[in-house]
Amino acid sequence: MEASCFSPSKYFSKILYLAPSLKPKISKQKRRIGLGLTGAPSSSITCCSVGGESTGESADSIIQSDWRSFRAKLVASEHVLNHTSLTTPLSAELVNQTLPPPKLSNKWAHSLHEPEKGCLLVATDKLDGVHIFERTVILLLSMGPLSAMGVILNRPSLMSIKETRSVILDAASTFSSRPLFFGGPLEDGIFLVGPEENDGDIGKSGVFEEVMKGLYYGTKESVGCASEMVKRDMVGIQEFRFFDGYCGWATEKLREEVRAGFWRVVACSPSVIGPASTEQGGLWEEVLGLVGERKVW
Repeated sequence: MEASCFSPSKYFSKILYLAPSLKPKISKQKRRIGLGLTGAPSSSITCCSVGGESTGESADSIIQSDWRSFRAKLVASEHVLNHTSLTTPLSAELVNQTLPPPKLSNKWAHSLHEPEKGCLLVATDKLDGVHIFERTVILLLSMGPLSAMGVILNRPSLMSIKETRSVILDAASTFSSRPLFFGGPLEDGIFLVGPEENDGDIGKSGVFEEVMKGLYYGTKESVGCASEMVKRDMVGIQEFRFFDGYCGWATEKLREEVRAGFWRVVACSPSVIGPASTEQGGLWEEVLGLVGERKVW
């Protein structure tokens, strides 16, 4: 069952090794219980470049920043066009002129042919019986020419960060009560932050990597800045999710696994992978339901 919890203190007897020979550039530490995020010194808080003046964005840059939604609208339009062409003798050109463009709902998803940064890797039945990856949904945080990395979204642990007795996050233990997710078999601590409202402060800080519009990730190097932003009420603590471990591949190895049918590649809206979806369980079923119905609006 997808909703079953995983304890970071337990290891698994059957592991599918997806780790690449070339791992993402992330600090290498021994695998250990807990997040292993070390708070940045107080002087490092200056890394947060927040509160500056807005430089303004052109219409083109706004469109480019949300190109995933634009692509989803194209997919929805194509689906409507194909469906209509089967039920009406009208030409495709006339259908395009008469039908209004579809509107995206808050939650949408559609299939992709190739993995990309910000996509989901949804485990297929070929991974049934592989305990770590069975019915997992992995968010791909980066995708480069040589390597790719991501975190498992739907493997909650049984403990909070403080209960893992991990290395101190920061002096005030800002995140100690946050629940911890099992992110993958490779060692390191990762966190996601998805502001519910304006994400301008997160983007301007310069210390978080954007995964998709409205969703960012950080590592132990940026957790000190994240803590300071929470203390300044610039972002809510409930908007952070912490992961013990991550998944990594050589890029070509990941593509081979996709071609072999181990993963279904899916693009989705940020709301699909928001805290409410991942903490309540059922994410694997929800994503496949959206894609299976070819529902992107």
